[in-house]
Amino acid sequence: MNRSQPLVLGIESSCDETGVGIVRGTTLLTNTVSSSMDEHVRFGGVIPEIASRAHLDAFVPTLEQALAEAGVSLEDVDAIAVTSGPGLAGALMVGVCAAKALAVATGKPLYAINHLVAHVGVGLLDDRTTGRKQELPENLGALLVSGGHTEILRINSLTSDVELLGSTIDDAAGEAYDKVARILGLGYPGGPAIDKVAGTGNAKAIRFPRGLTQPKYMGTAEEPGPHRYDWSFSGLKTAVARCVEQFEARGEEIPVADIAAAFQEAVVDVISAKAVLACREHAIKDVLLGGGVAANSRMRELTGQRCASAGIRLHVPPLDLCTDNGAMVAALGAQLVMAGVEPSGISFAPDSSLPVTSVSLPA
Repeated sequence: MNRSQPLVLGIESSCDETGVGIVRGTTLLTNTVSSSMDEHVRFGGVIPEIASRAHLDAFVPTLEQALAEAGVSLEDVDAIAVTSGPGLAGALMVGVCAAKALAVATGKPLYAINHLVAHVGVGLLDDRTTGRKQELPENLGALLVSGGHTEILRINSLTSDVELLGSTIDDAAGEAYDKVARILGLGYPGGPAIDKVAGTGNAKAIRFPRGLTQPKYMGTAEEPGPHRYDWSFSGLKTAVARCVEQFEARGEEIPVADIAAAFQEAVVDVISAKAVLACREHAIKDVLLGGGVAANSRMRELTGQRCASAGIRLHVPPLDLCTDNGAMVAALGAQLVMAGVEPSGISFAPDSSLPVTSVSLPA
């Protein structure tokens, strides 16, 4: 095996994207994604069984396309990496079983990795515009905001030591977007729909709650409260529903754009404020923003402003590498190979609630 510049095939199937990525060391050769999002639109959210069946249908064509785009064969690959969690149990199982089958058929080593940490690993891929090598700064933080996760991490070592500083205690931010979009009749997926409509609304027209910001939850730097760096969005979602009901009860037209803008501001305000607070109090000077909600224009804008004011450098990967994809899985897999981490073998099982502190599963 080439441990200095390994050719790694990455497989991602944690939700509704079937992703196959191939990297050589830190150079991205291909990032091929097949999404089943259109099949979930009429349900207003991802249906696990539909997602799993879509992965089954899409995997072989996506793999073949990725190999063709990269100009390599399975025989050329040094190692295979696959998302083993967290995610939807059935969807994970499809990707894991496919990866195990490939590993057995080719004799290639297999790495079972955490797809949340992979969102950080994608920051190590060479700049596609300049070709310049990327490096993750020491004492790096990561803010991951997606449909299933909202977390702030401290990356002590990408391959062995990831620390969870704070997370959502109920809905993830993306999940809240989808639910509120449904309430407002904006359809699915909710993130892009609300972001678009919010651009024409007044974010100050309505004041929605910022969860877990009361002193009893926050505490102080010397005596932190129980949820100092945590988020909660279920109450915000309920507040939007009650607001809409009040307009309907009065027979008034619902100000959809204003509600969308005010909701989005509440989400972005509390996420960026708590993330910057966690970074400041842990002396973190660089933070990587990842996950599907990283594509949100207001999220990028306000987080960037607050990081700049606090002297924190914000790193945002290209948008197509922010959402779930096989390239990030391959990127982290390559880092594990280069660090000399032993492969996982084929006896592991996918774990839908895999903690972010488990970067990869041991043999």
